[in-house]
Amino acid sequence: MNEGFYQNKSTLFLHRVFGYRGIILFSWLARVFDRYDGRSKVPSSQLDVHEIRTQPTMYYQVLIDSRDMPFIRAQTEAVTFLGNQEQDRNLYAIQGLDYVAHEDLIPYTSTERTPIEHELFHKFLIYDSEATPNFLPREHLKSWQERHHHWLELSDVSKDVTHQIRVTVIPFYIGARTVQGSKVHWWRYSIRIENLNPDEVVTLRERHWRIFSLSGTLETVRGKGVVGEEPRLSREYPAFQYSSHVSLSARSGHMWG
Repeated sequence: MNEGFYQNKSTLFLHRVFGYRGIILFSWLARVFDRYDGRSKVPSSQLDVHEIRTQPTMYYQVLIDSRDMPFIRAQTEAVTFLGNQEQDRNLYAIQGLDYVAHEDLIPYTSTERTPIEHELFHKFLIYDSEATPNFLPREHLKSWQERHHHWLELSDVSKDVTHQIRVTVIPFYIGARTVQGSKVHWWRYSIRIENLNPDEVVTLRERHWRIFSLSGTLETVRGKGVVGEEPRLSREYPAFQYSSHVSLSARSGHMWG
């Protein structure tokens, strides 16, 4: 099934990597920067740094079945945002939303009127026996997307493969807050780490980041594992996904490690 078929269609699917049940809410056309597209026999370490392939790829904002959340090797609060008020400096998270690439969708059908259990399911979607698929977006979903577009939008995705480990990074700009007279800009980033070698088990022991703000500051972060875990990537569980945040003194910057 081509990418265009799923645009603006509330299709039921299974996640090809994480196995959860979900339903598409809406789509984003992202630019994917990839140093290894999976078709080439040349390992990433032998590619010239300038040979980065850029291609438009459809990604989908999806709702995850809450029954599957305890079994997913991924954080399920993939959407976070700042409070609406300038004096509200809290960071809020919405559980059970994810961003999924077209290649990770396995569509399926169901005769149930509520095939996905999530508190937002009936607020966002309505059953229509005459439609294909059988669920249509409510006005609440459309207005929710328009209202929160600035912290939902997905535009760029970066991928790289080193020693059969693929890392996919999706950054999101979620806004700025004034702290002690200075503006602080917040970014969320989602990272997926995937072991492409089924014959080897890999454990992520340590992270090491360098974060450069265009204001001229450079910060180094080093620690054990990620988000309090040291994920083990094997044939049975080849991938792990998590989200985190970083604040910069300028609206843009660079992060590598």
